[in-house]
Amino acid sequence: MNVDLRPSTCRMIGESPATAEAWAFIQWLQAERYTDYTIDCHIRRLLFVMPRLSASASPPVLRPAELVAVFGRERHPRARFFNFSGTRRVYTRFLRAQGRLVPEPPQPNADLLHRYDAYLTEVRGLSVSARVHHGLTLRALLASVLSSGRSLRCLSREDVERFILARGQRVTRHTLQHEVAHLRAFLRYAYDEGLLRERLDGLDTPRTYRGELPPRALPWRHVRQLLRSIDRHSRAGWRDLCILHLIAYYGLRPSEVVALRFDSIDWEWQVLHVYQCKTRSALTLPLDRRTQRLLREYLQQVRDGDASASPMLFLRARCPYVPLERTAVGDIFRKRMHEAGLPDCAKHVYRLRHTFAMRLLSRGVGMKAIGDVLGHHSFFGTSAYLRLDVAMLRGVALEIPLRVGGRHA
Repeated sequence: MNVDLRPSTCRMIGESPATAEAWAFIQWLQAERYTDYTIDCHIRRLLFVMPRLSASASPPVLRPAELVAVFGRERHPRARFFNFSGTRRVYTRFLRAQGRLVPEPPQPNADLLHRYDAYLTEVRGLSVSARVHHGLTLRALLASVLSSGRSLRCLSREDVERFILARGQRVTRHTLQHEVAHLRAFLRYAYDEGLLRERLDGLDTPRTYRGELPPRALPWRHVRQLLRSIDRHSRAGWRDLCILHLIAYYGLRPSEVVALRFDSIDWEWQVLHVYQCKTRSALTLPLDRRTQRLLREYLQQVRDGDASASPMLFLRARCPYVPLERTAVGDIFRKRMHEAGLPDCAKHVYRLRHTFAMRLLSRGVGMKAIGDVLGHHSFFGTSAYLRLDVAMLRGVALEIPLRVGGRHA
């Protein structure tokens, strides 16, 4: 096995009763494209806690709760806790791949949740994301109302109303509107299946109005400050700069950025080919010289020599070097906003898409063209991005005449 470990790590492996488990873990880590240094660190932490996990030399079969309890003892200093938590997550994946991770006991009402998810899939045809949100609302309802051992058949209108009032104290009106819609769908399903004695889906929802929220676009000076503040002396810095640049200057969605490949860039025709996952359509965008130069430098500084490792343009900056997930883009945005000292560091990365749309509108680009670039099929989808701000309203306001001595000045 060609792995470069420290001599002290090799001695730890040889002296440990779990030698076979350590080498099996090393082999799996190599297959997952972890670096030798990272493998060395994970092995040392695993061997440190292995006596608490298993007293025999045979491969252990463990539960997730056992792993959390054992690895969680290493809490001080804080960096040690994070390091051991990382090893726990990787070792959990290894056990799952080996078939030695015992699943947790089924949660209460697991059968009901499974049947309702199948209904949402087969009858209503909802996407995975929509079903996840329906499931979260349903779990919260069951945990709140049925925690005292009551059956679903005893659910009353007062119970549902109390649940909605409690949720209203924790979420916004717009979120509550979606959750009430989830409740309506489930209560209608439960009554049709004979799980309720009476219909309970006649629920009032909070009223929301299109365009009632303030503008979501960031000041352009903040966007430029964000991009200038990113340190280019690291792999992560180059990657994050390119990702945020493409969102800010081209309005790409996070899912579209992480799906970019090497062949998405046509250097000869100076265009970028984007597949819009949400609308399942292709989009071709022209690349200006600044963006071309930035992407070339990124490829030379970060991806030079490892193009054969993955065809994807953006990878994780730490082991394992696999393509980024869509949710990682939001974490990158918040991290870089915080490092730049900007006040909107807790906002969502979609703020950059809103900023891109508002810049096009302020430069006289029509709604139809903006919607085409953003990948919208309807006018209403685009209008959500184009809320007028105070500065734009001042440009169309009429001057108020002054009155001096009872007369207009």
